[in-house]
Amino acid sequence: MTAHELPDPALPELSALWRSHWPDCPPIGHELRSDPDCWVRFHSLPNSKRYAETEAEYRTVLHRYNTVLTEMFAGQEVYVTTVTYVMDEGFTNPAPFDAHALNPGSRPWTRVRENDDLDPGCTMHVHVGRQQWEPGIVDPLLRAVADDLCNGVIIMDTDLRRAYHPYDGGADVIMANADERDRLKAAHADWLPRNRHGR
Repeated sequence: MTAHELPDPALPELSALWRSHWPDCPPIGHELRSDPDCWVRFHSLPNSKRYAETEAEYRTVLHRYNTVLTEMFAGQEVYVTTVTYVMDEGFTNPAPFDAHALNPGSRPWTRVRENDDLDPGCTMHVHVGRQQWEPGIVDPLLRAVADDLCNGVIIMDTDLRRAYHPYDGGADVIMANADERDRLKAAHADWLPRNRHGR
């Protein structure tokens, strides 16, 4: 499955900066793993369990998300992107979820269309907000991601050198270079996937 960005972005300066860093990738989280030397994946629960079932497990999930995010972005402003899906006429979205409502102050940025013959008729509307990073500021959004209520979230620095894509079960992390990535991996080795591909 591939995706392409539709024309006329609402924030042209951000779009130009994005294209300078990610020329072949739209701003969709699962598309970001293009540079394996800067990418690492962490799982959200011990033994790679995918979904939290107790409040204690939710605390673990949020702790892991916030720990890495704070190591990446402490003292910085961050962009937070959220995605909602708009179905074309003739197609229905069985479980709409307004992720933008969990991204305070966000505004429309761009639209992305997936090229997937198996799932036609869907355009992703990407919104972006900007705020000072503090642990816990996006916990409602992170919990919705952990419950698979929404996806496509990206949290990134304003220079777009580092990006964090949480998903249900973990997070993909893109650091500025391999040394940064390696230090982060070493600091949280117990959170790494167990299979040899790091997934």
